[in-house]
Amino acid sequence: MKMLSSPRRHWMPTMDVDFDRFFDRFPPVLSRMEEPLGLNDWNPAVDIREEADHFLILVDVPGVDPKDVDITMENGVLTISGDRQEEKSTGDEHYQRNERFHGSFFRRFSLPDAADSKQISARSHNGVVEITIPRAQKTKANRIPIKS
Repeated sequence: MKMLSSPRRHWMPTMDVDFDRFFDRFPPVLSRMEEPLGLNDWNPAVDIREEADHFLILVDVPGVDPKDVDITMENGVLTISGDRQEEKSTGDEHYQRNERFHGSFFRRFSLPDAADSKQISARSHNGVVEITIPRAQKTKANRIPIKS
């Protein structure tokens, strides 16, 4: 198992989940699932918006090649994962501060029944991956007669 290189990485994801629960930051329409704590090297920031005809997820992944981001949909769960490569060092660098995380990330979100999982699209622009999830077409209620 990979050791965490920074002691603060251990409590930050836990604290983030606690804040989410306390403040109920995510709308019930599109909710964040529990993520395995301590397994991610970093978590990109994510914005979730609900529009009239679609849901929009914006994922901040600056410095990550779109080819290194994997988006999958299975059983109502959208998974976004990838890897930010660390720049090769020459050994001459002497950092006074190093806040940029490198390594793998993994985010999962439960999609509502209103989401059309077969029509999901994604694009990347300026370090932000934009995932568009159209709303499914509403179907009319089907009246079911009762036979006697």
